[in-house]
Amino acid sequence: MAAREAAEVAGKRACREEGVQFLDDTVAFAKLGFGRDGWGHLKLRRTYRFEFSDTGDNRLKGMVVMLGRKVETLDLERRYIEVMTPEVIRPQIPAWRWEGSRRPHHGHHSRDEEES
Repeated sequence: MAAREAAEVAGKRACREEGVQFLDDTVAFAKLGFGRDGWGHLKLRRTYRFEFSDTGDNRLKGMVVMLGRKVETLDLERRYIEVMTPEVIRPQIPAWRWEGSRRPHHGHHSRDEEES
């Protein structure tokens, strides 16, 4: 129970620091395993999941991994917001023109090209 409570506190604190809303006021157990701490001692590794909202009308995923009673990893799902520029900027790429009567084939040379 102590690890779950510590995971909940860590999730709430991370949400508060990021300016997002921690939802459902709890974390849910997701996975159990083993891991070693910095001194090489074997500890239980527990993964807890939670949800949060950055707009108030959506649900995003968060995760806390506890090694023993300490937070090993905390992750908030990242959302990328598309930024639109006010005007369309056209690329400044020069127009290619083929001079001569034939276009060369990629990877193939004519006999005339090989001799020159």
